[in-house]
Amino acid sequence: MGMGYHDSMSASPPFAPVSTQDGPDLAALAETIRGWGRELGFSAVGFADLDLDEAGQRLAAWVAEGMHGEMDYMERHLPLRQDPAQLVSGARSAIMVRMDYAPLDGPALAARQRQALEAGDRAVVAAYALGRDYHKVLRQRLQRLADRIAEHAGPFGYRVFTDSAPVMEVELARKAGLGWRGKHTLLLSRDGSWFFLGEILTDLPLPADSLETPHCGQCRRCIDACPTGAIVAPYVVDARRCISYLTIELKGSIPEALRPAIGTRVYGCDDCQTACPWNKYARASAEGDFAPRHGLDAASLLDLFAWSERDFDERTQGSAIRRIGYERWLRNLAVALGNAPPSDEARAALRARADHPAELVREHVRWALERQSRGKREV
Repeated sequence: MGMGYHDSMSASPPFAPVSTQDGPDLAALAETIRGWGRELGFSAVGFADLDLDEAGQRLAAWVAEGMHGEMDYMERHLPLRQDPAQLVSGARSAIMVRMDYAPLDGPALAARQRQALEAGDRAVVAAYALGRDYHKVLRQRLQRLADRIAEHAGPFGYRVFTDSAPVMEVELARKAGLGWRGKHTLLLSRDGSWFFLGEILTDLPLPADSLETPHCGQCRRCIDACPTGAIVAPYVVDARRCISYLTIELKGSIPEALRPAIGTRVYGCDDCQTACPWNKYARASAEGDFAPRHGLDAASLLDLFAWSERDFDERTQGSAIRRIGYERWLRNLAVALGNAPPSDEARAALRARADHPAELVREHVRWALERQSRGKREV
């Protein structure tokens, strides 16, 4: 975690009293937890109740429309998402946190991604996946926060999560006052949206924070910026068209009609965020764990496509990218090369993979070779 993190632990202020004659002073405890969270590197900490009936109904309707695509777990776990108490017996509230992850400030990050897309020979990886796997980083910090609460306030029931269980994180974060839901469905704040969310579901009945007033107004830049038109209406994303879904969640073939719009994005997509006016206020993360690894912030498509399976395993160790596996990695890169400027080098690289053992790879290589031979590309 780094010396600065451990130093902050040792230099923490005295714990505020949490008991009165009538029982624990939960408001004082909440404020103390908020301070501890900031010490641990969270940019914001809030508290929410667990009433998710309305949001759960919207989610169920979205699933019924089939917009979740092949993410069957969304439907399978609907009851758990709607009732967090099924995950933590007796749960009464959620301690919600944000942690910044952008390697550059908002304007610089948007400019760099646009330049890479326009150049056409570099891979574009979603900013959240450039560094260490956020699941590990956030879980460890949240566990330290939970340990600290238990140390000073006594044993309590809880579980720590970060995108690791069927929890409606964005809705709980909204209820905790950490931001409002943008029209791209992500949580948005006056500091932008380049942050991870995590939570501690607990049986402590901590007082809920006030909601943040939405500040999107008539703006629709995120909707207009989506390369595949996945934001089909304000606050509604059809995952089946979303580049993040297509390059990460989808296990099979990427629909041909959507491939040109993917450009050179090989893992996820940030376009709805880079287009958002609020992200001009986003600050670069101070977390060293989220700094780009293996040059993935400016990597050549040809270099990445040349990775062996062993290279992939070694260079994605501790990275969120590893979850898609080597075959889907090659699938995504083949599509990107099909969208890259025509070149002898690109065609040679693709031909070298034309007999790959996996049909998934071969199919996308064939498509890319045809595109390269026609000399077409789209940004």
